[in-house]
Amino acid sequence: MRRSRLTGFVTSLLLAVGLGLTGAASAQASTTAAAGGYVALGDSYSSGVGSGSYISSSGDCKRSTKAYPYLWNAAHSPSSFAFTACSGAKTDDVLANQLGSLNSSTSLVSISIGGNDAGFSDVMTTCVLQSDSSCLSRINTARAYVANTLPGKLDTVYDSIRAKAPSARVVVIGYPRFYLLGQSCLGLSETKRSAINDAADYMNATIKTRVAAHGFVFGDVRSTFTGHEICSADSWLHSVDWLDIGESYHPTASGQSGGYLPVLTNAA
Repeated sequence: MRRSRLTGFVTSLLLAVGLGLTGAASAQASTTAAAGGYVALGDSYSSGVGSGSYISSSGDCKRSTKAYPYLWNAAHSPSSFAFTACSGAKTDDVLANQLGSLNSSTSLVSISIGGNDAGFSDVMTTCVLQSDSSCLSRINTARAYVANTLPGKLDTVYDSIRAKAPSARVVVIGYPRFYLLGQSCLGLSETKRSAINDAADYMNATIKTRVAAHGFVFGDVRSTFTGHEICSADSWLHSVDWLDIGESYHPTASGQSGGYLPVLTNAA
């Protein structure tokens, strides 16, 4: 065998072994996470607003059987599962209403939180109904909140999670970019779309920094949603839904299973 062919063979073999070990490590991590209890905290992006199939007993929290926590639980069968994420939740709501199921046996916690604190709903309402300048002004107000106030709010939530679940792997999942830019698309102007995407990036960067400071894991969904933003040919996000306005700008069932679930699975 020539040297070049031998080198190529060895490289391919090492790559295959490496991929196999990575897969084994991922499977081991999921097995470990499932060994104890799983608690799913957070806001509407975790409860599953926009994906339908809502659990009637969850009421206005709109927890869905198509939400990524429910799907992860079905696939991995942890020893216990508490699904307390709730539509509209802010950091204070998590502290007041969602932490009761955490304990020393909890092995996995997932959470998305912060968007409602920063006024996500009001930002999108302003940007849909008002001018470019009004939209940008409202976004700048939200960014100032994210810079100056949200970090302390996140720290309090993360500290509380760790205190109640000292052994858990905590996966904090971020938010997608909303728009595929540069496309011919009805609705908001390109100026608004770009500013909203930039604000999502800013939010994710802030969350990621606080997550790292607490030794948690940040789950970045922007990569899985790439090519599936609003204005793409296969959007995993609702645009404005005038029939059910609360589902606007939330992931569809495909966004939960294809955008969020793989990120939690890889991070768990």
